[in-house]
Amino acid sequence: MNINYSNQERSKTIDIKTIIQNSTDNSLITFLNKLGKIDDIDNIEPLFELLKSRNESIRQLAIKNLAKTKRQDLVSLYVDILTDDPSSDVRREAVSAIGRTRNEINIPYLVSLLDQKDPKIVMQAMRGLLPFKKKPEIKRELNKLINHPNEMIQAAVKKELRHTNIRTNVSYKQQLCSPKLIHNLIVHGDTIESMSVIPDESIHLTFTSPPYYNARDYSVYSSYKEYLDFLVKVFKETYRITKEGRFFILNTSPVIVKRISRQHSSKRYPIPYDIHPLLIDMGWEFIDDIVWVKPEASVKNRVAGFEQHRKPLAYKPNARTECIMVYRKSTDKLLDWNMRCYPDETVEASKVRGKYETSNVWNIDPTFDKTHTAVFPIELCNRIISLYSYIGDLVFDPFGGSGTLGRAAIQLNRRFFLTEIKSEYIERMMQFFKQTDISYLDQQPMVMNIESFKRMFKEL
Repeated sequence: MNINYSNQERSKTIDIKTIIQNSTDNSLITFLNKLGKIDDIDNIEPLFELLKSRNESIRQLAIKNLAKTKRQDLVSLYVDILTDDPSSDVRREAVSAIGRTRNEINIPYLVSLLDQKDPKIVMQAMRGLLPFKKKPEIKRELNKLINHPNEMIQAAVKKELRHTNIRTNVSYKQQLCSPKLIHNLIVHGDTIESMSVIPDESIHLTFTSPPYYNARDYSVYSSYKEYLDFLVKVFKETYRITKEGRFFILNTSPVIVKRISRQHSSKRYPIPYDIHPLLIDMGWEFIDDIVWVKPEASVKNRVAGFEQHRKPLAYKPNARTECIMVYRKSTDKLLDWNMRCYPDETVEASKVRGKYETSNVWNIDPTFDKTHTAVFPIELCNRIISLYSYIGDLVFDPFGGSGTLGRAAIQLNRRFFLTEIKSEYIERMMQFFKQTDISYLDQQPMVMNIESFKRMFKEL
């Protein structure tokens, strides 16, 4: 049975009992989702029968509609559901229904639910208590949740009680602007030293690919621990200079260090998986993982040996993928807040037009360069910049390499800031900019050595 009714129709004019008797589960779920406030007592009774449904979505929606009445005499029913129903979502809805009564008589029961094991129940009980949070005894109970083992409960209570280091008084203008001194600037020098003088909250987006661990001649470390420790220092500084709620995107992949002889094995280091918990500890919030897929012909042939003999244990697949890990700087604000910082015309101009990749699997051909052995494809940079920044934003790469991110930023009407320690890569970057017509830019790309850069900030 298909149910159609106008927005003007109120629930009291609808024979809920008849609809329930003649509906499939799917059409009933649609109906219950659209059902308005119920004023007619006769229309409440059929919802009680739905609490016996085998379909947990129907049971949940029945409670949700009963809760709209805010009737205290139904609380005992909700308590029974909390005790007996096998579905966590249904039990959570029952707690929500108790909270919606806004009746102080239910406070002791809601407080008792804070000790439940199910985080959904605890979170909903906390929400039911928030209207009374000015009461000293309630504030004490909510404060206990700051040390709750569940991280989402911790974050929620910290936000509600303002136990947070996140700035709450940042204006839209502050969030929008970036230091003009570093617009379209390339610093020739150590990235950590370069970042040390950058003011807090200066960067809108960082997209980078760190040096491979001991797999290229330009990245030699005495140990894997030293390598990870170095990345931690870089990404901690990146966190500091990133604006609240904005994105850090890391492109990396496991790397193989060749064996020293036939008597030894090569070793494969799982860089993305080892760096992830370290990023979380810094305060980065994990958002997404994107898989960059390369054509098989473009990657090293690891499966050739197995292909010859097909002996189990020796299988090593060709590594066609790299990880693009998307993180956001910690904030208690939703993304909408970041979006509202921009004028309507900037939002409109920055919209992603035409086709875009709808999945987290991106098929992009790699790029090869005679100067740099591991170059970002321009297409990869274009996608990241278009999807995670707005026109006029400042994008950053602490490992600037051949400057592909800077080139993409200019083409997409963003500004860039790059750091790079190797002089031959700097020369490669500037060679491109000299060969390209960028006279229209308000700030032309320029290179500054680390000493001059630090001195410039000290003189401010």
